[in-house]
Amino acid sequence: MKLIRFGEASQEKPGLHIDGQNYDVSSLTTDYNEEFFSTDGLKKLADAFKAYQGSLPQIPLEVRLGSPIARPSKIVCIGLNYADHAHETNAAIPPEPVIFMKSTTSLCGPNDQIMIPRNSEKTDWEVELAVVIGRKASYVEVEEALDYVAGYCLHNDVSEREFQLERNGTWDKGKGCDTFAPLGPWMVTKDEIADSNNLRLWLTVNGQSMQEGTTANFIFNVAYVVSYVSQFMTLLPGDVISTGTPAGVGLGMKPPVYLKPGDVVELGIDGLGSSRQKVVAFSKS
Repeated sequence: MKLIRFGEASQEKPGLHIDGQNYDVSSLTTDYNEEFFSTDGLKKLADAFKAYQGSLPQIPLEVRLGSPIARPSKIVCIGLNYADHAHETNAAIPPEPVIFMKSTTSLCGPNDQIMIPRNSEKTDWEVELAVVIGRKASYVEVEEALDYVAGYCLHNDVSEREFQLERNGTWDKGKGCDTFAPLGPWMVTKDEIADSNNLRLWLTVNGQSMQEGTTANFIFNVAYVVSYVSQFMTLLPGDVISTGTPAGVGLGMKPPVYLKPGDVVELGIDGLGSSRQKVVAFSKS
């Protein structure tokens, strides 16, 4: 299944994208949150959809999509998980996964605007595979880790490099700004993805190819990452782990290139769809 959430921001309803069509399933299920995943919501929804598909409202494909996951308890990210990306940023290959967090308030829809933060001059892009946790995970073994995965999403790990690397402290302050986590269009259940460690990723800016990679080049694969993170924190149903980006970010170019108002970022992962974000200047809401 492909889970979507549709409607105006903060008013999204649960839906499904099946065979190219969007369906409103708000009459069948709760929102896609911790409770949904922890109460076998995926199976219950699949059964209900099969029974009621013919009577469910269809939603226009042009409707706004929100993040396919309602605000998770946390967004955990893995840094430098592709050797080519580590090389382009002059970083050493990490002996263990690098963990940082994105604020849940950075989450937005796949085609929402990216807002450059106030005083930012180095806002950058990163196409990434995101993993959605399906059940509570603590001290999980690698061999069992995929049993805890509900599905996968496309994620743009937008990053402000000055905040991240030049303003002292951890990376988090450059990762959690508003609109810095466009997620979706869908959460694709894991049964539809044959091998999450062999997916093509791509990203363009204003139509120019910037990133072209494959998850086959992970330093630490999906199962290892899920297991590793669970050694340091309990992962709750609906939590998101973003698994790192391949080479081609603006920071790695010579000279570096960063996003500016009016730019258009498009990205995709095989089987997980594509997204498009227009970049806008900071505006205090």
